[in-house]
Amino acid sequence: MAIELRQQLKLTQQLVMTPQLQQAIKLLQLSRLELVDAIQQELEQNPALEERVDAPEGETPDMAEAVSSEEMLQEVEISEKVSPETDWEAYLDEYSSAGRVHFESEEREAPRYENFVSEKESLHDHLLWQLSMADVDPEIQTLASLIIGNINTDGYLDATLDEISQVSGYPESAAEEALRQVQSFDPAGVGARNLKECLLLQIRRLGLEADIVEKIIAHHLKHLENKNFKAIAKSLKEPLETIIAAVGVIRSLEPKPGREFHNEAPVYITPDIYVYKHNDDFIITLNDDGMPRLHINPYYKKAMRTGEKISGETKDYLQEKMRSASWLIKSIQQRQKTIYNVMESIVRFQRDFFEKGVAYLKPMVLRDVAQDIQMHESTISRVTTNKYAYTPQGLFELKYFFNSSISRVEGEAMASVSVLEKIKQLVESEDPQNPYSDLKIATIFEEEQNIRIARRTIAKYREILKILPSSKRRQY
Repeated sequence: MAIELRQQLKLTQQLVMTPQLQQAIKLLQLSRLELVDAIQQELEQNPALEERVDAPEGETPDMAEAVSSEEMLQEVEISEKVSPETDWEAYLDEYSSAGRVHFESEEREAPRYENFVSEKESLHDHLLWQLSMADVDPEIQTLASLIIGNINTDGYLDATLDEISQVSGYPESAAEEALRQVQSFDPAGVGARNLKECLLLQIRRLGLEADIVEKIIAHHLKHLENKNFKAIAKSLKEPLETIIAAVGVIRSLEPKPGREFHNEAPVYITPDIYVYKHNDDFIITLNDDGMPRLHINPYYKKAMRTGEKISGETKDYLQEKMRSASWLIKSIQQRQKTIYNVMESIVRFQRDFFEKGVAYLKPMVLRDVAQDIQMHESTISRVTTNKYAYTPQGLFELKYFFNSSISRVEGEAMASVSVLEKIKQLVESEDPQNPYSDLKIATIFEEEQNIRIARRTIAKYREILKILPSSKRRQY
């Protein structure tokens, strides 16, 4: 069989991801804070891009730019003339007084509160401070310092005494003595190796050794977890009321001694969109606070327009930077417009939610909004990622409004988020001594809401809400 080369023309359509399109897609999925950071980075790298500064009253932007250009080109002169407005009396009083006097304006910006707030003490620092105050041998101090370094943020020891002994080179008996020293520190229960030891350390600190509380923790922790108080009473041969009273003491203990020393800073969410109700309509406002107003440098624009003498490489460089700046401004405007259109569509679909609350949230998928505003689902997905809206019902991520549907026996389908909210309300209103089982909750939904949900689905939703089973919610 002969092999030969042939040329053939073929016409096809192909989507080319240009750098400009990639930039527009990237900006679309950025959160508000990430977008501000990206703009600041571009302002530092692109000389043709500038942040617009509002001109004073009665002055147009062109006039402000002309004045700023003249001021930049004007030569700086040093004048030795004394201003006629000098307050000589204040000047003489300042230098003739016993101490130095400071004259400050009332308009001076007040210092920030954060500058006076000290950093919260960590658990390790607190333990090391107590160790430095303790009168112990250098050997025990070295081992205790090593033990403190292996205590996690919850206050538990992550390393074994054998590992501590091998690393330090000291015998395990000395490591055990050092551990007892650390466990005597504040907070009570710190340095424990498991939950049982943590609770026992706290009980002994309260002086309840050989008490019924200690017996329950030491021998019946599994029954305590399952709230099988009758089995505990039978084993210890004590009345049920005594067991319940002892359990009340155990509930007052801290299972994570290091919790009070957690110094994780709270994460504050700045909404991208505000939705307000005005009369019978909803008003959508984009949050532009702190967002730089961009424009192209007028000096470079004028130089390129008038055709001043610029070298070829410099001209190509300026054209590229101006093109990049122009595309960035258009991409940001398109991003804001797309976010507004998506939020407007969400308000149309979920009007009952904005007026009445979470229980009236309707099932909705990305395809519904995509068809409504004539965009692709992937674009809607990018727009709703890491974007938050402040509504009359609270602060919600845009992804929150998209959820699956649960069919009713009769009537319209119900959103899964609304079902979660109803399960939460049922559990909050139940009798603590006789809580609803998963089967009972499913029966209530079928009888009162015309919603047929399997018991397994109720159990899954309950786990999402971090609600314990009925056997562990029961209170005596």
